[in-house]
Amino acid sequence: MQTMTVEIEVYDKREKLITTIQVEQLSDHVFRTTENELFNCRLTLGTDFETRLNKDGKHEIIKITKDSDFVTRRFFLTPQFKESEYRLLGDEIMKQGGFWQVDFGGIATINLPRDSKLNIDEIFKIFDFKPTEIKD
Repeated sequence: MQTMTVEIEVYDKREKLITTIQVEQLSDHVFRTTENELFNCRLTLGTDFETRLNKDGKHEIIKITKDSDFVTRRFFLTPQFKESEYRLLGDEIMKQGGFWQVDFGGIATINLPRDSKLNIDEIFKIFDFKPTEIKD
């Protein structure tokens, strides 16, 4: 089966949560996330998971088949910096092979390859930026 990107509704029984997410379809019921799901911290960029369709037609997660190869961290952004300044950090993350996204204009999710040498905490320290980190 050739992979393609689709949008699906996912029901996570453990979290009792329904979300919509962009995924790459790997087989009939196996998907890989192409973005970070904001409300379900198990579904970060590059996570493979298996589903079954439930009675409501939602993709119910059966199991995570492969964890993401990225280290994922989330932060609340502050108006301390302009969007263009945040974008500079985002560009550097992309150069390192990572990914970043901002949801609701104030929640930043950063994905860095596990072997990345980019130290986000050190960058924050240099710029005296103390964002609140969102922990699972």
